[in-house]
Amino acid sequence: MADFGGGDLEAFRAEARAWLEANYPAELRDPDAKVDPEATWGGRAFADNTTDPQIAWMRKVAERGWTAPTWPKAYGGGGLSSAEARVLDQEISRGGYRSPLASFGLWMLGPVLLEYANEAQKQEHLPRIVRGEIRWCQGYSEPGAGSDLAGLQTKCEDKGDHWLINGQKIWTSYANKADWCFCLVRTDTTKKHEGVSFILIDMRTPGVETRPIKLISGESPFCETFFTDVKVPKENLVGKVNGGWEIAKRLLQYERQNISGGFGGGGGAGGAAGDLGELARTYVGVDDTGAVDDPDLRARITKNKMDFQSFYLTLARVAAESKASNGPSAATSIIKYAAASLAQERSELMVETLGAQGLGWEGEGFSPNELVATHGWLRSKGNSIEGGTSEINLNVVSKRVLGLPDPQ
Repeated sequence: MADFGGGDLEAFRAEARAWLEANYPAELRDPDAKVDPEATWGGRAFADNTTDPQIAWMRKVAERGWTAPTWPKAYGGGGLSSAEARVLDQEISRGGYRSPLASFGLWMLGPVLLEYANEAQKQEHLPRIVRGEIRWCQGYSEPGAGSDLAGLQTKCEDKGDHWLINGQKIWTSYANKADWCFCLVRTDTTKKHEGVSFILIDMRTPGVETRPIKLISGESPFCETFFTDVKVPKENLVGKVNGGWEIAKRLLQYERQNISGGFGGGGGAGGAAGDLGELARTYVGVDDTGAVDDPDLRARITKNKMDFQSFYLTLARVAAESKASNGPSAATSIIKYAAASLAQERSELMVETLGAQGLGWEGEGFSPNELVATHGWLRSKGNSIEGGTSEINLNVVSKRVLGLPDPQ
């Protein structure tokens, strides 16, 4: 059952609406306002920035704890109920306000620190996540351990007064821009799942190196990350030694939940290029009734839009249930699989709708939105890989949701 919270929600709505209206920077009210796109992620790079309106907005919201509205006030959060947090989200959306902070720390690391970290770790890291002072990246996948994540080989040795880490990670999102990394390492080479630990690494530590990977879309959001004799303080280990697999699984549930939410309208899904129906009317034309003049394409676009609407409603229900039950469940694998499939389908429909104008890469003859569609279509190929491949997610669903036995 969803948590509808206590108190007067309408009074809170009025309070939140008034505060947002009074504190939203005037510069950001212009939809074409020039802001650094990296500013939304915060981090050390913006520690001394006093001019970017996005940073000013983030700091104002963080002071109130509303970048992490349901986190305890003791760690910098807003201390709101789930119901109040939903009202806050609604008011931010209603006012057309920009998101104050986008952060792997908020979406993935913070929730597991609240659940597994000791008090000193919570006090050190959670308030800085809320304030957007540290940008985090995720050190999970390795060249030989992607779908079989428990086969990871990055070695972490106990050297008495510190840990010594050697190994390599791959597909580390924005590692070249991150300040810290939450990382899975092997602390016992004689066991598989039971030999994995969860550790926090300052990316400025000597021996850490990142190399961006260029994708077919032309972007480089992922990196190779190398650790060579990297010394990490003993207190940076979260949970128990060799107890990291439980934390890893929990964090993956949060990751899949948030990836699913991001597929709805992002450029990677082709959404940034515009509404499919409107584009089809423009590029394909309309018949005498005003409908898209291609019955087959019209039917497939309609089905995709209906599927996405059903997906949004399901996502909202799952999110409410996860908050009420203290975290996401294995059902997030269902959501992530569906999101990836729908996003890829929409990207393909987008390029088909644009016809020859959907084949542009750069240069004259193509509008910015047409180029976004092409690049987004290529980027969407990764939707069924990142955050756990679709095949792995289907295995999770079969075993943990449906209770089916392992194949013989």
